[in-house]
Amino acid sequence: MSSAFVKEGEYRRLEDVAPTLNALMVHLTAENNGIRVYEKRNYYDAVQARDVYEMTDGLNYAKTDDGKWYIVWD
Repeated sequence: MSSAFVKEGEYRRLEDVAPTLNALMVHLTAENNGIRVYEKRNYYDAVQARDVYEMTDGLNYAKTDDGKWYIVWD
């Protein structure tokens, strides 16, 4: 059975979100009680060698080499 749909009340970890910006926004919006979270800006972090996405929830996100999302702590 597909895990594409998560039952209401079930927690979904950030690492389990598909490696697309749209999937990240959908996940963050759900975590934010339905208040839309979107990309404010993105930039390339040369030290980490990764694209970083600054979101309207006040956090920055990037992907690992294997495509898993994580929070970038400055």
